[in-house]
Amino acid sequence: MAMLSRVAEHLYWMARYLERAENTARLINVNGSLVLDLPKHARPSWSSLIAITGSDELFHRDYPGTAAEGHVVKFMLADDANPGSILSSIRSARENARTIRDIIPREAWEQINELYLNAKKNLASGLSPKWRYAFLKEVILSVQQIAGILDGGMSHDAGFEFMCIGRNLERADMTTRIIDVRCATLTAEQNEALKPFENILWMSVLKSLTAYQMYRRHMQAAVGRDAVLKFILKDAEFPRAFNFCLHEVRTCLSHLPRQERPLNALLPLLGQIEKAAPEELSQSALSHFIDELQIRLGAIHDAICATYFRAQDENKDIKYDK
Repeated sequence: MAMLSRVAEHLYWMARYLERAENTARLINVNGSLVLDLPKHARPSWSSLIAITGSDELFHRDYPGTAAEGHVVKFMLADDANPGSILSSIRSARENARTIRDIIPREAWEQINELYLNAKKNLASGLSPKWRYAFLKEVILSVQQIAGILDGGMSHDAGFEFMCIGRNLERADMTTRIIDVRCATLTAEQNEALKPFENILWMSVLKSLTAYQMYRRHMQAAVGRDAVLKFILKDAEFPRAFNFCLHEVRTCLSHLPRQERPLNALLPLLGQIEKAAPEELSQSALSHFIDELQIRLGAIHDAICATYFRAQDENKDIKYDK
């Protein structure tokens, strides 16, 4: 089989944007619950969400002053100027899906389109503290429904492989960002008040990744820094664990041609995470380790783009033999 490189690129980015919208919705919901669970003097600031998404400069340009809850939620949920906001991510996913409607199941396109229209229509609910949880939960469930339609109604060919690659790279990236920011929160001198609630913060990390129940099932340990790090970075069975995501990307690449360059970027990272003992690292060493993982993820993305997207003429094919 063969497919146009531009189609592969649209599928890759459609999956990344959908995953980004779901991840952002989870972050906002979990942080809202965390604020309610902690006493006022120990509550982490909403600015930690801005740091997770790496949007500090953009946020402070448009929202000078302190990162108030309302401003952060608006920026991450509805701001058109923020390409990583939930609405912007859903819109970008919709635009990528629109150009390849003949490639994906019709039901998937209709669901993506409906997700965008509903999110745009109900933005006021999302911005309201009273209705925010329900709005974000609907976004999460809608994205999961789309993923189910694509998995059960689309041929598992080259296009499907590119979707899986995009989804898993986005998941791996978000996992490292959440860890990085939570570690920074706990090491900051001004946040000594958080120390007694450290386990609650690590529980919020698990819940941000929908990992709490599987963590309790497989680790059989109280929630703590070392066990959480080991689970969400090295576990080979949980779908949002960093190691699992990398192996999924490797499997997908093995079904595609010309995978040498992407694999050369991926395999050293797989070896690094499998040998690592993140639970043994100090907070500063862990932060450096996470930075390395993020840089390597960026290199994998660049290798995929150069191999399958940018290096290809729009009218050329990607030959595919499974």
